[in-house]
Amino acid sequence: MVSAELALAVPSVLLVLAICLTALALGVDQVRVVDAARVGARAASRGEDPAVVEGLVRARAPHGAMVSVDVDHDRVVVTVSAPARVRWLPAVPGAQGSAQALWEPGAGP
Repeated sequence: MVSAELALAVPSVLLVLAICLTALALGVDQVRVVDAARVGARAASRGEDPAVVEGLVRARAPHGAMVSVDVDHDRVVVTVSAPARVRWLPAVPGAQGSAQALWEPGAGP
């Protein structure tokens, strides 16, 4: 009798665990994307080379992230987006983050 309840409970527990781990992975990716955008915006506002900025961002962003650096007359905006690392839920949106910083004195376009 106990084996029937166990046979029903174990798959349910595993499903809940899989959902929790997926949500945790999505949250970690979101934090990494926002952190990467902040690092890139700080580096770009100091006048770093765009290749250096992109390298810094890619080092901190999740694998497969796309980086966009937009330069304006008074600020720089770095946008990072990464696909979701979810195998069984293809409709889940990926992580996206953006950061902007004013130009440092002496730096600028």
